[in-house]
Amino acid sequence: MPIKIAVIVGSLRDASITRKVAGAMVALAPKTMECKFVGIGDLPLYNQDLDDQPPPAWTRFRDEVKECAGILFLTPEYNRSLPGGLKNAIDIGSRPQGQSVFDGMPAAVVSVTPYQLGAFGANHALRQAFVFLNMPAMQQPEAYIGNAESLFDEQGKLKKDETREFFTKFMAAFEKWISAAGQMKQKE
Repeated sequence: MPIKIAVIVGSLRDASITRKVAGAMVALAPKTMECKFVGIGDLPLYNQDLDDQPPPAWTRFRDEVKECAGILFLTPEYNRSLPGGLKNAIDIGSRPQGQSVFDGMPAAVVSVTPYQLGAFGANHALRQAFVFLNMPAMQQPEAYIGNAESLFDEQGKLKKDETREFFTKFMAAFEKWISAAGQMKQKE
């Protein structure tokens, strides 16, 4: 039975380079991984006043994450940190207090930038949140994807074999990390 993985993309734009990288990585995942994109664009801002009667989008998000054994986060870098929409999703998934859907769930982070340098701040801001969320984060390989737009041809396919090879190795390492973390939360 495949391992269910939630793929959460921090960029809300449909045509974002981060989403392209996510699609390429999912396509190269081991056959034993079932990757499901979990959307965050429709999530109303977190407000503790709504905890007793959460908006349907919050419930949908939480339920989709709960079904998975691990989470692959892909994020652009905004102002040396993560985008507000992704931070909002983390807040929604971690609340109400004591009911976090993230607790103990293995995670991996890929940060993406169209520039030569960057993506380090977003990657590590997300990892910092994992400490509080009790999410064991895969340490190696690290993935800071610079010059991301240049990785794809006009049809949206990866151009270089070395990129394809790195994405394949990253996804295989994530599969092993989930098993090693011993947190298989997969539900049938």
